[in-house]
Amino acid sequence: MEKERAIITVNGVDHPGIIATITNVLADMDINIEDLSQTVLQDLFTMIMIVDLRGADVIELQDKLSKTGVKQGVRITVQHENIFKYMHRV
Repeated sequence: MEKERAIITVNGVDHPGIIATITNVLADMDINIEDLSQTVLQDLFTMIMIVDLRGADVIELQDKLSKTGVKQGVRITVQHENIFKYMHRV
């Protein structure tokens, strides 16, 4: 089965539990994290993840992460890799 990847971005005010909550959603949906970069500048949290969507329902993932973002007070976006690349093409 060919890989189908998505880019997940997260930003907001830093506090404990952001990464744990998001990775729990991914684990529950059997979604593998291929790469992850996270940084905190002052008190601002930013994270970008590349995940393998094989077998996952993207709409369900977007819905679950959106609800998780509201609970955590952060903004989470999920974009299919192809859409992300086209949006950031110069």
